Amino acid sequence: MISPRTAAAALALAVLASGCDLVEVNDRPNPNGPALEDILNNPTEAAIANVAVGVESSARTGLGTYLADVGVIGREYYRISPSDPRLTQDLLGGGSSVLDNNTFYLLTPWISRYRTIRNANTMLVALDANETLPDAETSAARGFAQTWIAYQYLLNLNLTFENGIRFIEPGEDAAGEVVGYDEALDRIAALFDEGAQNLASGSEEFFFETTIGQDVPQTVAGYRQINRALAARVDAYREDWQGVLDALDGSFIDSEAPLTIGAYHVFSTGAGDVQNPFFFALGGGGEGVLAQPGFVDDIEDGDTRISKVEERETARTFDGLTSKFDTDVYETSVSPIPIVRNAELVLLRAEANAQLGDRAAAVQDVNVIRNNASLSDYAGDSLIDEILRQRRYELYAEGHRWIDLRRYDRLGTLPIDREGDDVFRQFPIPETENV
Repeated sequence: MISPRTAAAALALAVLASGCDLVEVNDRPNPNGPALEDILNNPTEAAIANVAVGVESSARTGLGTYLADVGVIGREYYRISPSDPRLTQDLLGGGSSVLDNNTFYLLTPWISRYRTIRNANTMLVALDANETLPDAETSAARGFAQTWIAYQYLLNLNLTFENGIRFIEPGEDAAGEVVGYDEALDRIAALFDEGAQNLASGSEEFFFETTIGQDVPQTVAGYRQINRALAARVDAYREDWQGVLDALDGSFIDSEAPLTIGAYHVFSTGAGDVQNPFFFALGGGGEGVLAQPGFVDDIEDGDTRISKVEERETARTFDGLTSKFDTDVYETSVSPIPIVRNAELVLLRAEANAQLGDRAAAVQDVNVIRNNASLSDYAGDSLIDEILRQRRYELYAEGHRWIDLRRYDRLGTLPIDREGDDVFRQFPIPETENV
């Protein structure tokens, strides 16, 4: 749970950033606002610590919308909102609908990610200006900021894919030109690598509070393990399979540990803090998340991950979509949401080894996942199919399926639940970015 100190710092950073237009990034005379300028002009340890806590906390903003975007298009679930049918019309391509480049389901996560990037960039500039922190503590803090910057870019790139993203250098007011998918992935990987190097040469502890580790040490070394875990994901997207294995070697992967260990966004009911944005009461008739029926139809007999959905007393139909099941991944309003966890890492290692021709190693890791779900060992021939299947069920509602099927060119296998719907490959660049 986030401490009062964290909640207060997060609230302060939200206020500092609230006047900053992070979509239209050009021609803004003062993008950071006077409060952030004060931090840069007086970069004390306390001021930088406050920014660091805010970076970690602000990364949660817009997360519920991001999960709606990727999960609905990926046909994992339907995000039901009687007040805004765009979540079941636009995202599913209902009728003549297309993805809008100037509406909340794109702008909310997009702006939120760039806000966190700007705060982390402010932290980097302040660290350069600080004259009192030991070099090791400065290095660790730089690695922390770079890890977050890389991860935020990755989430936005997940949305826009081949339409690309823009990068903002620390200390610069304006973002650069739009960078295509492959180059953007390379730059994100380089950011993770630089962050890992700084964390490796840093102090043992941060001089500020961190909260995201769950059974991963809340230390600089633990943060480096998280950095390497996320870097492995990027290398899988780049199809750099040896790079995946190399990154995993420095991560927290452990096939004998609980699959839940990892890095999480955490929430609380404390004053000034936020709650889990993807938690909804089960069985309701208002806002909610209905499981796409195929999740239940396709699951193997005996798979305990059926618990990720809850059968309703009566089926619910909304906007021509019907399901008898609610998504039931987050149990309470303060349940943490995974950033990256052990289960994904085991499956990434299986995927990398399968791609490199080491079937035995890949099957061994697949069986770790299957056995944990009370399934027998894998005995089939289509190993990549099986890995994608296990990713579907193990990482359900964590933001992966749409991206997984896209990178294997299998979006055409997703179900069409209403006549005339479409499966989209990517979001457009926001209208204000087309400058």
